[in-house]
Amino acid sequence: MEEKRIAVIGIIVEEEKSVSDLNEILHEYRKYIIGRMGIPYREKNLNIISIAVDAPQDAISALSGKIGKLSGVSSKTAYSGISK
Repeated sequence: MEEKRIAVIGIIVEEEKSVSDLNEILHEYRKYIIGRMGIPYREKNLNIISIAVDAPQDAISALSGKIGKLSGVSSKTAYSGISK
């Protein structure tokens, strides 16, 4: 069994047209998602989302990579030092 990692993915969505694609990606990886928090920042016309995941390293990398390819979306991943 592959070792799992805990991570937080911070996402900023600047283009409304990418929200649907982002939600499809998150739905695809739903079994790894521990929690999700979204904050609409209406004054700046963007959305801030944080996703907590518990997943194999490959799955986290794939999820982050897919999110990073979306137009008008930026993301960064922070990993816990704990693995299991």
